Amino acid sequence: MSGREARGARAGRTRETILTVAERLFAEHGVNTVSNRQISEAAGQGNNTAVGYHFGSKTELLRAIVRRHSGRVEELRAEMLGQIGDSDRIRDWVACLVSPGPRHLAELGSPTWYARFAVQLMTDPQLRQVMLEEILGPSLQHTLDGLHRCLPGLPAPVRRERSDMARHLVLHTLAERERALAEGTETARPTWEAYETGLIDALVGLWLAPVTSVR
Repeated sequence: MSGREARGARAGRTRETILTVAERLFAEHGVNTVSNRQISEAAGQGNNTAVGYHFGSKTELLRAIVRRHSGRVEELRAEMLGQIGDSDRIRDWVACLVSPGPRHLAELGSPTWYARFAVQLMTDPQLRQVMLEEILGPSLQHTLDGLHRCLPGLPAPVRRERSDMARHLVLHTLAERERALAEGTETARPTWEAYETGLIDALVGLWLAPVTSVR
């Protein structure tokens, strides 16, 4: 290995260490309370400007953490979409919407921090766009289009409302289980797979619930 290659490998390892440490600190203490200096120190970097050197800004660090996970989530969803084809079953499309998240968390092993991190980004008015820009890939759009085709009679305002409800339910349910696992407290279901099933059941019911007009 040449000197340049060795330096590149070291830089890559440092970058991965910073990403892991930052994700954990953000999940445990809050995105807006953890400084780049704290991340550099926790990552064992003698230079307190290491985060800036490797990522440029805190926003780009957040974006890199999301990208670290979004690619695999996209792959899992694309695999599921290939299996269901042009299904007319709402449960198939809801499964494609829900399942990649808990399956990815299960693959990561324990502990994980991404679910709690993701909730913080999606509930922050300034950081939400960073998250959306990274997760709104072709497979998610395909899934939403397929789901909406199964609900032709659902009024557009109700569809938007239930989309918001579904997003919050999935994000917060996964984050709550992740938090409970980190704290060693009891969870409602024993595995990520079981949580996946419960979420699909709940969201099918949500999408198919009756619509009461509001005047």
